[in-house]
Amino acid sequence: HKSMYSGSTAEGGRAGDASSISHMSEQSQDLVPVTVLTGFLGSGKTTLLNHILTATHGKKIAVIENEFGEVGIDDALLAKNTKMQSDEEIIEMMNGCICCTVRQDLIAVLGKLAKRIKSGKLKLDGIIIETTGMADPAPVAQTFFVDDMVKAFAKLDGIVTLVDAKHIEQHLDDVKPEGAENEAVEQVAFADRLLLNKTDLVDASELDRVEARLKSINAAAPILRCTKAEVSVNSVLDIGAFDLQRTLKMDPEFLNTAGEHEHDSSVSSVSITETSEPLDLGLVEDWIGDLLREKGADIYRMKGVLNVKHADTRFVYHAVHMIFNGEFMEPWEEDEERTSRLVFIGKNLDATELRKSFAECLATTVNLERKLKALRFAVGQRVVCNVGGDEGWAKGTISMLMWRAEDMDPGMVAPYQIMMDNGDLISAPADSDNLVRLADDESDESDEGGEGGEGGEGGEGGGGGEEEDGNEAKRQRKYQLDQRANAARADAFRSGQLEEGARACSSVRRAVLRRVW
Repeated sequence: HKSMYSGSTAEGGRAGDASSISHMSEQSQDLVPVTVLTGFLGSGKTTLLNHILTATHGKKIAVIENEFGEVGIDDALLAKNTKMQSDEEIIEMMNGCICCTVRQDLIAVLGKLAKRIKSGKLKLDGIIIETTGMADPAPVAQTFFVDDMVKAFAKLDGIVTLVDAKHIEQHLDDVKPEGAENEAVEQVAFADRLLLNKTDLVDASELDRVEARLKSINAAAPILRCTKAEVSVNSVLDIGAFDLQRTLKMDPEFLNTAGEHEHDSSVSSVSITETSEPLDLGLVEDWIGDLLREKGADIYRMKGVLNVKHADTRFVYHAVHMIFNGEFMEPWEEDEERTSRLVFIGKNLDATELRKSFAECLATTVNLERKLKALRFAVGQRVVCNVGGDEGWAKGTISMLMWRAEDMDPGMVAPYQIMMDNGDLISAPADSDNLVRLADDESDESDEGGEGGEGGEGGEGGGGGEEEDGNEAKRQRKYQLDQRANAARADAFRSGQLEEGARACSSVRRAVLRRVW
């Protein structure tokens, strides 16, 4: 769990403290209302939570967050937003399933909040519990009726379930092993309010079908359609929607604490933490792309915060099945340890293979050398480039390999710098046939083109096979020599082959080839 306290200076107050639980009616106005925020992996819970934390609503809210994996990803982002509204912050971290393995930790966190309120050090208008996407909300809700300390401190205001309009049907249809619950079904069934999210990813007929499916499971819960979890805070907090009697009619065993909750054993999480080396952005992008193509159906959720070489900001990404989104955001602090953290949740995950393939994305000498060797062209080779616009394809000559300029986007290293025949100096963002191809006049000379790319790594070929001895120092030295040789060949190319007019230009326009794939 991660417990965070946040407040707001805006005016406002609670919009309805009346409890729907009859045996709590006498003290209901003194109890802190609790919203349980649930929904399957990738449905948008953290997005909604960040929206609530940054909205002007005048409420002081404590957030208890739970993640299924061993490594927390969302806590830093949530902490930033709680800090926007408060001078104070409490973070307590316990990972696991909130509905079973760490349920007692939830009670402990609530107990700490209760003590602070009783002492007068803290005043809360509400608590939000964000469950892991693999949680059954029923045992969480049960906590507010079977634990005496919790009953005296807080009341369950409502269970709000986010639904991913694009993927919910396949999760509702998942066939589970005997005895295991379908968490997606339970989350919909116990909802007091359903937020049908990501409506922009499906058409109107699909939305109608999904909505009808949700109503067939839970006809009582109102359904709000939304995109990027953008809904009014009042539609989530202080809704006074939880009805114990309705819940008991649906599940007579709701208050039976002896029942066991069983997850599908084929679903697991894999967590990776890396502190020693930054990542190469190109290698990471290729790795994630391959994972989504080959394992997308089985990867329910993956997310991460990455330390990328040549970037002063952290790269934050998340994916649900084959839908991926990532961007650079939030600069690293000067004294902050730059750590990469990743979590995968899905079926039949191979932890050993995931960690091995991740290690191949680190910006180590060995990995960068391998990336260099894989390039198709060498310095001095003639190529045609897709420069876009009216020009289309134009001829040029490779002038440098693995080139980076200070004005490039964070993390980007261009496979090729290319001097065009018209004097322009451009960079190719990817070693792709859609962007750069061997020129006709080069391919006619012989079949050297294919080997030229390998030899063009420089004198890499001239370094011999000693790098295979496993000595990292020798590898690093060789890589540095190769890079110097590459730069020397580029200088020689410029001085010996550029026309006088091009060399005399006072400035060289840099252009980046259009991403056409």
